[in-house]
Amino acid sequence: MNYLSTSRWIRALCIVLGVMSSAWVPQAHAERIKDLAGIQGVRQNQLLGYGLVVGLDGSGDQTTQTPFTVQSIISMLQQLGVTIPVGTSLQLKNVAAVMVTTSLPAFAQPGQTLDITVSSMGNAKSLRGGTLLMTPLKGADNQIYAMAQGNVLVGGVGAAANGSKAQVNHLGVGKISGGATVERAVPNSVAQGATIQLELNTSDFSTASRVVDAINRRFGPDTAAAMDGRVIQVKAPTSTDQRVSFLGNLENIDVTPAQMAAKVILNARTGSIVMNQAVTLETCAVAHGNLSVVINTDNAVSQPNALAAGQTAATANSTVTITKDPGQLLMLKAGVSLSEVVKALNAIGATPQDLLSILQAIKASGALRADLEII
Repeated sequence: MNYLSTSRWIRALCIVLGVMSSAWVPQAHAERIKDLAGIQGVRQNQLLGYGLVVGLDGSGDQTTQTPFTVQSIISMLQQLGVTIPVGTSLQLKNVAAVMVTTSLPAFAQPGQTLDITVSSMGNAKSLRGGTLLMTPLKGADNQIYAMAQGNVLVGGVGAAANGSKAQVNHLGVGKISGGATVERAVPNSVAQGATIQLELNTSDFSTASRVVDAINRRFGPDTAAAMDGRVIQVKAPTSTDQRVSFLGNLENIDVTPAQMAAKVILNARTGSIVMNQAVTLETCAVAHGNLSVVINTDNAVSQPNALAAGQTAATANSTVTITKDPGQLLMLKAGVSLSEVVKALNAIGATPQDLLSILQAIKASGALRADLEII
């Protein structure tokens, strides 16, 4: 990364974090229970199948290197009453072995169609223009829940520009809209028993307590009870029709979730930094190369002396004085926002790797009051 591109990246990130720092005031807002939790037993189920795509224009598997494709073709032909003489060498270029995947939604019934993804598992160059032959799709219990077949659509084919060919997609994967038909329904326990279980998307005792209070206010005392920080047990009508209506009303109850734990996400490849709320720091001292930043948590504008060769930047909550003085420490006072620190480092030309190293060191010292996740 050259100096010019790094400077542009730093200025862009500085602007974004500046807006976050000045305008970011965490405000509580209500969300539907539907967005905070799911109903136990109401879930998707993954389906998987192995099949053959035929009709390719010479872009199929090289059968000398993919013997499973030849075995599949021979087995299929035998089932159709065609016998291949022993010792026959099949040289097929228009066939590809594929894996077919999809998700069976909750309450899916026989006859319903599903979109499927077809992926080459051999060395086929392209699945474009091929036709998937009838493929059974099985669940984790090895039972067949759907049958798939249809023409494979590979979108975004490569385009040529100025005499050069540019490939803009991966031709080994295609989709078939409505390519699978459900043959078996998955039983569920939602309509059984006197209670249902709500499961929060993220475990949080405060949010679970607020959901329980909201449900009890809407449907009466003792309707809901928290089992732990994620699971909430709710009494529901036994009649199927009444239970569906009850769940519809329950899902639309507004609840103000508790503030989530502070978290910082670092992308080690791009240097991107994302914070889910105003993260602050404990008092600490960091030395990294020739970087030196002093942050004072007051509202006054501080101007460095002429010999410091520094810059002064003021915000509504703090003043950041930035210098490049070898041997000095980066002094961070308690309560300083992490966004202010990142802005200060960006302003003096810190690279993405500098930011990652400094933040990792601050976290290791225990001064960063947030979970640090590196992706």
